Amino acid sequence: MKKSTIWLLTILMALTFGGLLVMQIMYMNNMVKMRDDQFSEGVRRSLYATAIMIEQEETKHFLEEDMAQVESSSIYSQYSDGSAPHLGGVKYTFTTPTLEADITIKGEADKIANIQSDQSNVLGQSRSMQEVIKGQYLYQKGMIDDVILNILSKASNRPIEERADTAVVRGYLKQELANNGLNLPFEFALVNKARVALHRSPGFIAAQSDDQNTFIQPLFPGDPASKRVFLQVYFPSKSSYVFSSVKFMLPTFIFTIMLLIIFMVTIIIAFRQKKLTEMKNDFINNMTHEFKTPISSISLAAQMLNDDSVRKSPAMMQHISTVINDETKRLRFQVEKVLQMSMFDKQKATLRLSDVDANAAIANIIHTFKLKVERYGGHIEARLDAMDSIVNVDEMHFTNVIFNLLDNAVKYRKDDVPLELVVSTRDLSGERLEITVADNGIGIRRDDLKKIFDKFYRVSTGNRHDVKGFGLGLAYVHKMVQELHGEIKVESDYGIGTKFIIILPLTKN
Repeated sequence: MKKSTIWLLTILMALTFGGLLVMQIMYMNNMVKMRDDQFSEGVRRSLYATAIMIEQEETKHFLEEDMAQVESSSIYSQYSDGSAPHLGGVKYTFTTPTLEADITIKGEADKIANIQSDQSNVLGQSRSMQEVIKGQYLYQKGMIDDVILNILSKASNRPIEERADTAVVRGYLKQELANNGLNLPFEFALVNKARVALHRSPGFIAAQSDDQNTFIQPLFPGDPASKRVFLQVYFPSKSSYVFSSVKFMLPTFIFTIMLLIIFMVTIIIAFRQKKLTEMKNDFINNMTHEFKTPISSISLAAQMLNDDSVRKSPAMMQHISTVINDETKRLRFQVEKVLQMSMFDKQKATLRLSDVDANAAIANIIHTFKLKVERYGGHIEARLDAMDSIVNVDEMHFTNVIFNLLDNAVKYRKDDVPLELVVSTRDLSGERLEITVADNGIGIRRDDLKKIFDKFYRVSTGNRHDVKGFGLGLAYVHKMVQELHGEIKVESDYGIGTKFIIILPLTKN
């Protein structure tokens, strides 16, 4: 699959997931807002109904108080036993917008007695009843006016604890909230214009209330402005109540996020696999070229051996023998490097560990490699300053690690500058040995430094046929150093040179 196709699919899927997430978030926000509006409307209706009930209670209080005064001043108070004679009376039921009550009108005793005894005179009785009803109406009107005047003049002076008892207010609030489907805990207080609590429920804490979970309803609108009282109610669990309506959306939101993560991981793996495929193709091309050259040389030497004149010349035979031997070694070396690739598929390499003097081993490697460096006009220097250099390693793999680093320095040298190679060792604290391989070659770009230890990876400056390699050398070095419980790092400036630093634990005596 082409990289452009992968990018197109990635963009389309990203837009799809983005749109899906936006729609889910918008839907959740709308549901939360709708639930919050429904909650606020239900609370406002409940508070308004509660305020009406509290005002009705106060009206009833003053009406009963006035009725008690009327009864105490009526003609029945003249009797010593306090009971009214069986003279009857006129009972009248009236209704106001906020109250229903029964009123019995008592007049002078002789008039009431005459009304009761004069049953034979229907016309006279009717007229008397009309007069009584008329008087009753006038009396009722006056009494109601008195009650209203009392409410206007005396109500605001009553203590707020008497006008709105905590238990009564809680009962009304609970009843009205239940009628509106709001069965959740609440706390309340009666506050003044400055929001100072005058009377409150035991669990009310002003610091816990805020604009989001607090509602206010004015009480007793007839009171003077300076004495105005407000019912303040807050709901500690309002947020939980509102967001409970969108709990069912959380799993779908989580699943969408998981799908998005899986998609991103899949795309990353696809790009990595594509990159690995490209590196493997480069590896095959390089390997073909690497094998083609020694095979061609060996084939040509074999053809020359068929010539009788060549076989008769000892010098030519010696030359052909040397070529065949060198090319065979070269071919064997390339095959071994390819076989090293199998180590990367194993979780643990098979090592034959032994105590090795790193200084001595490196000195032998430098002695062998010196001719190759000098062939290109270069110079190699050994600074083996470590006093304690005994490490527990696999000698063959340890030798290959140093050899690969030196071979890379030769491959990526500058053409116009003599190669300068320095291999050094020194002691580190914590019983560790540091081995450094530094050169003055072409260096490595900063973007490539993070990838040079990846399998099949070759820097752009080295991915050409005139520089031999499969992209396995440094990956092999990195794996071997890790298997030997060490660490490796690289420092490089492009155009100046490269330094590889290996740190290995010393053998404990």
